[in-house]
Amino acid sequence: MQTLLLSLLAGFLVGVLFSAIKLPLPAPPVLSGVLGIVGIYLGGAAYQWALTHWFTA
Repeated sequence: MQTLLLSLLAGFLVGVLFSAIKLPLPAPPVLSGVLGIVGIYLGGAAYQWALTHWFTA
């Protein structure tokens, strides 16, 4: 849980910093971009799950 809160805080600070110096935010601006990131994470997790459940002796 601490890692999640630190990640959220880091993201918040980066958002504030980028806005303060008038740069575009380094994140997808729309829901489809966020869903793409979630999909990448789920794909990686599914691959790791498949390796441990199907391909271990």
